Amino acid sequence: MLSIERRKFLTTAAALTAGVATQAMSLSTSNDQKQLVHHVFFWLKDPVSVEDRDKLVDGLRTLAAIKSIRRLHIGIPAATEKRDVVDASWQVSELMFFDNAADQKTYQDHPVHQAFITNYSHLWKKVLVYDMNEL
Repeated sequence: MLSIERRKFLTTAAALTAGVATQAMSLSTSNDQKQLVHHVFFWLKDPVSVEDRDKLVDGLRTLAAIKSIRRLHIGIPAATEKRDVVDASWQVSELMFFDNAADQKTYQDHPVHQAFITNYSHLWKKVLVYDMNEL
């Protein structure tokens, strides 16, 4: 009976060790494979123009045709509590997710993105980009 319990314990311990080792290997080798998040803020030349804001939003929606974009969110500042740490000075934002930096580079060079810049850059006075890798 004791040898059966010992065998069961050793089998379980070996399975757990293999699982932990596999997870540790995937964590150490996949840091370069974490999603890249691309967050862009736009300040319009005419910040009170709903027409200009809507044109820019329409232009941003064209970017969804780029296959390397995994998710695309477009938004405007939320009507939340005014606090010193909240910057609501921008008019439109896009938030994109890519599988990796190479896919984000594909997006940057893509003809649809280049056309977006050509066709809509006259609407903004400032653009600020924050890129990050998920942990």
